[in-house]
This record gives sequence, C-alpha cells and structure tokens, in this order.
Amino acid sequence: MEFRVVLTADAERDLEQIVGYIAEHDLPEKALYVLEQIQSLIDDLSDSPHRGSIPKELAALGLREYREVFFKPYRIVYRVIDTAVYVYLIADGRRDLFSLLSRRLLER
Repeated sequence: MEFRVVLTADAERDLEQIVGYIAEHDLPEKALYVLEQIQSLIDDLSDSPHRGSIPKELAALGLREYREVFFKPYRIVYRVIDTAVYVYLIADGRRDLFSLLSRRLLER
C-alpha cells in the first residue's frame, strides 16, 4: 500500500531554512545535496512509513504515535494517520528538540 506524504507548512519552512542556511554559510551545491537527500528520505515514507523510530523525547512523555527518520544530523518527525504520512518537523538533531517538539506538536 502506498501512503500519501504531506509536508505541513512548518516542515516546509524548516526545510527552506535549512537549505537557505547551508547555501548562505557553506556551498550552494551542499545545500542542494542536503535538500535532495532529505526529499528522498521523505519520499521513501510513502512506501514504508512505519520504519521510523519513536522520538525518545516523545516516548518519555508516553507519546508513541510519532516517528522519526534521520539524514544526520537532521531529524524528520512525522505521524501516520490512515493512509497519509504527515511530516511535522525537519530539524537539526543538535538542537534542543524536546522544546522544539513540545512547541510544535503538543501545543497544537
């Protein structure tokens, strides 16, 4: 079964900021590479959305419906609902993700 993958507005903004930062502070080619790798990982969720692990920050709160996959150091946090995969967050894993996840996912 193929799942429909949906990037939320927040996730789209995350990706734009990551790529923009890399292009500005490193090489545009590296920014394009990171964009392609993250996009490929997100696209792969349509075939195997349950392969991701439960984010440890959310598991500690008893929340087990979210999953994550990695293109290090980036973490892509998503949720499978029926036949759709909703990507909520794309963030550098070196950030304080507990605060970020709390704001992004728990205050909705």
